[in-house]
Amino acid sequence: MGAVVALDSLLQERRVWRGRPAALPASRQPTGHPLLDEVLPSGGWPEAALSEILLPAEGVGELRLLWPTLTRLTRAGERVVLVAPPHIPYAPAWQAAGVDLRQVQVVQADGLRDALWASEQCLRSGSCGAVLCWPQLTEDKALRRLQVAAESGRTLGFACRPLQAVCNPSPAALRIAIDAQPAQLRVLKCRGGMPPSRPLPFARMQ
Repeated sequence: MGAVVALDSLLQERRVWRGRPAALPASRQPTGHPLLDEVLPSGGWPEAALSEILLPAEGVGELRLLWPTLTRLTRAGERVVLVAPPHIPYAPAWQAAGVDLRQVQVVQADGLRDALWASEQCLRSGSCGAVLCWPQLTEDKALRRLQVAAESGRTLGFACRPLQAVCNPSPAALRIAIDAQPAQLRVLKCRGGMPPSRPLPFARMQ
C-alpha cells in the first residue's frame, strides 16, 4: 500500500497544482431580478445559450420572470419570437409589463416536431433578441439542437417545460425551477458556477 500523505501538506510544498475556475465575463443580459442576478455566475442570463424554465403548472410566474428582459429587448428594437405558445398571449398584460408589442411575433406550429424546427430556425437566424418555446417532455437530443442553435445565432433561448423534466439531464446552460407554494425560484444548474444551495423568494423579487 502506498504512503498516505495529507493533501494540505502537498499544497504547502507546492507539489499539487490547485486550479481555480475562470470567472465568466459579466453578462450583458441581466434578468431584471437583482436577487437572481446576484447568484448567477455571469450576473445575468447566459448569453447565446438556452435557459430552461421548469414549471409545476402553466402560469406560475414564467412570464413575470421573463418580462423584464423582454421589455428591455423590445424597447431596444430587438425582435422577440414566441414559438407555439400554449395559450394566445394576453396583449394587455404584456403591454402593462412594458413590452413593446410591435417587436413581438408569434409563430404557430402543428405539433412538437414543427415547433422544435421553428424554434431552432429562429434561434439560429441571428435576427432575434430572444426566442421562447414550450417543448414539453422532449428528448435530450432536441434540446441540444436548440442549445447549439442559440450559440450559432448568438440569441437568448428560453424553453418552458414541465417540472417532471427535472429528472432528466439537460444541455441547457441554465436551469431554473419555479415553485408555486411557496413562491420561489430554484437554480438547478448554471454554467460556470455552482447553483445556490437555497431557493430565492420569487414573489418579493423586484
